[in-house]
Amino acid sequence: MEINPASLQWKDAYKLLVGSILPRPIAFVSTTNAYGQDNLAPFSFFTAICANPMMVCFSPMRRGSDGKKKDTLRNIEETGEFVINIVGEPLVQQMHACSAELPYNVDEFEAVGLGKERSITVKPPRVKESLVHLECVLDQVLHYGEEAGGGSLVIGKVLHVAVSNELYKNGRINTEKLNPVGRMAGAAYTLPMAKMFEIQRK
Repeated sequence: MEINPASLQWKDAYKLLVGSILPRPIAFVSTTNAYGQDNLAPFSFFTAICANPMMVCFSPMRRGSDGKKKDTLRNIEETGEFVINIVGEPLVQQMHACSAELPYNVDEFEAVGLGKERSITVKPPRVKESLVHLECVLDQVLHYGEEAGGGSLVIGKVLHVAVSNELYKNGRINTEKLNPVGRMAGAAYTLPMAKMFEIQRK
């Protein structure tokens, strides 16, 4: 089947994307707005860009209900700071609960019962229960579309990385202990340890 994306409604185009690009890592992004209110939300359009400088990016789509910018993006545009908290298996239920569209002044940390941990270089707090944190400052944000189905590319420079001591040895993170959650299509998630294999470079 050959498909022209321009012929699709945005929800159908979204299903095509998330059903093809998977599994996707999850950026559990904590931000603080200009009034000092904290926010926490997951995004599965997330990846690394480069190591020198250390750069990452994620893409918050506009809200499907009204096409407005999500709170995470609004906060980052106001303050220029955010933290990406990596989601391990024990966090999956609370992470999923944070995907709901809650009012702007609701603190998702408190709403889902997650702890806050002070960051070293930025104002937004880390998720205490997460085992890896990337403290970032905004490099640039690019916008694509202004209605439901549109989105933005948020590019951040990583100023500080915090890794749990139990995970980090000889410059490497133990994937089995981290056990990060990946996003699939629909309501499905996956864990890498279920069936992981290696192919060595020659």
